[in-house]
Amino acid sequence: MRKGFTLIEILIVVGIMAILAAIVIIAINPGRRFAQARNTQRRSDVVAILDAVHQRMVDNEGNFAEGTTCDALPTTVTNIASTGGVDLCACLVTDYLAEMPHDPSATGASYTDCAAYDTGYTIVKSATSGRITVNAPSYELGQVISVTR
Repeated sequence: MRKGFTLIEILIVVGIMAILAAIVIIAINPGRRFAQARNTQRRSDVVAILDAVHQRMVDNEGNFAEGTTCDALPTTVTNIASTGGVDLCACLVTDYLAEMPHDPSATGASYTDCAAYDTGYTIVKSATSGRITVNAPSYELGQVISVTR
């Protein structure tokens, strides 16, 4: 008498393994995990930019750009970029930030140096309250990423 597995037994085991693998992949959901990681990076970047802006204002007695070549903080929502937005790089990089953070997946967001960058984030200073808000408009999973101080 021969010992071994029949074709039906092997197919049943392979089918059960495929079902278990599918359940594990669905439970882990790597796409969602990557989106959460990108949102975490965005939140960290937004806080870092806002902290740097506030530290510069503290060092300059409440003024961000007065008497310098830095762009003033905008009173309308404006992209933080070297062109087509408000350029904050020269005022923040090296003294308050090692480099300008940029959105991990926004189209066109990158940092080479202060002459060529686009953070993918926006900034606005309220004309009435003076509070500053930095946003990450390319957020994922419905988690709005905005910090105001």
